[in-house]
Amino acid sequence: MIKEKTFLLSMHREPAVSHTTGTILMVIVTIILFAIIAAILLSMPSLQYSFTPIPAIFTITLIESTDEITKQLNYDSRVIIMHTGTATYQNNNLKALFFKNGIQVNANIETMNGHDFISTSHTGVQWMGGMGCSGATWIPGEMTCIDLQDRTFRPDDVVRLDIIDISKDKVISRNFYRM
Repeated sequence: MIKEKTFLLSMHREPAVSHTTGTILMVIVTIILFAIIAAILLSMPSLQYSFTPIPAIFTITLIESTDEITKQLNYDSRVIIMHTGTATYQNNNLKALFFKNGIQVNANIETMNGHDFISTSHTGVQWMGGMGCSGATWIPGEMTCIDLQDRTFRPDDVVRLDIIDISKDKVISRNFYRM
C-alpha cells in the first residue's frame, strides 16, 4: 500500500508535456491570432488611408476688398479664381466650398456653370462671372469671379477653396489664400 502511494505521488510530480513543447505551441497560436487580426484590420475600408495631397487646380489669385465703383474699403469679398491645371472640366460637375480660418462659410455654390448658377439657391453669393464659368467647360487659364456677401473675408483671414467634382463626390482641388 505504501508502494502504491509513493508511485501515485511520483506520477503527479512528473510533467506530461515538456516546457519546450508548450512554448512552441504558444508561439504558433500567437502567430495565427496575429495573422487573423491583421487580415481583419487591413480589410476594413475605414483604415485604408490615402496620403495623396489634394492638388491646387483652381487657385485664388486675389480677394478684392474694395467697392468696384468707389474703390472704398468695404470688405467686398470678391474672389478671383484661376484654372491653373491642365485638364478641362465640366462646370455642371463642379461645386465650390469656401472656408474662413478652417470654418465653412455660408456660401452655397452648387454649380460653377454661370448660366445654371442663376437658377440655383445661392445664399451668401451675390454674383458669379468670367470666362471660366461662362460655358459648359472651364479650360486651363480661364478665370472666374465669385462675389460673396460683403464682409465674408477680412484682413488676416486664411481662406480655403475646395472644388468638388459632384459626379465623383470627391474634392479635386484645394487652395489656401491668406488675406
